[in-house]
Amino acid sequence: MSLLGKAALAMWWDMAPDVRPDFEDWHSHEHFPERLGIPGFLRASRWRSVAGEGFFVIYELAAHDTLSSADYLARLNAPTPWSTRLMPHHRNMVRSQCRVLASAGGLLAHQVLTLQLQAEGGDAATLAAEMQALCPMLASLPGLVGVHLLRHEAPAIAPTTEQRIRGLVDAAADWVLLLCGYEAAALGDALAHEALTSALARAGATPRRQGHFQLSHSAVAGDVSGPASEAFRLQAVPQAAA
Repeated sequence: MSLLGKAALAMWWDMAPDVRPDFEDWHSHEHFPERLGIPGFLRASRWRSVAGEGFFVIYELAAHDTLSSADYLARLNAPTPWSTRLMPHHRNMVRSQCRVLASAGGLLAHQVLTLQLQAEGGDAATLAAEMQALCPMLASLPGLVGVHLLRHEAPAIAPTTEQRIRGLVDAAADWVLLLCGYEAAALGDALAHEALTSALARAGATPRRQGHFQLSHSAVAGDVSGPASEAFRLQAVPQAAA
């Protein structure tokens, strides 16, 4: 299955090891259900860095205007107490609000290689056209299951409460390339494939940051029943232990 919908919110950040267990509990049990309860949010997926303290998270969206919808903005401007406590721990945030330019094969795989691309003066139309042909070929290579190209387009919205809590303006990657598969070496080989490197060069897409991540959790709305607040979790854990 290719990416669900026509847009995506792709994010990277670092998280200190001592905060990570609390973060992953919150992200799976409160944040995923909360976001998947917003109309237009189709699937949420989180990967953990293979070497480091980073995460890669992607929300697949029905349309780009989901990113400026009243329901989504209401959540961004009214974070829960658990969210408010954890937001300052999202370090080195890169947050790209994207349209899907090309997509072939699946997203959910054990491994994903992400390439953030800088494209000042780049030719998005050329790259999109070439990648629409390249993605199916690359996705069919041994060790791969999917290849996806996204392009950042910031919606016209005011800074949100969540952004203010994080304290810094979020960075963004102009274009995002995702290579998904089950063999790490194959992901690297695909990234170095001559057809891909030539297409990126012709479009003026300059690699900015590369990341290698392994899948931690993915969900669609039907997989989650609703957000579990931190207070509920703190009450439920001792009861379960008993």
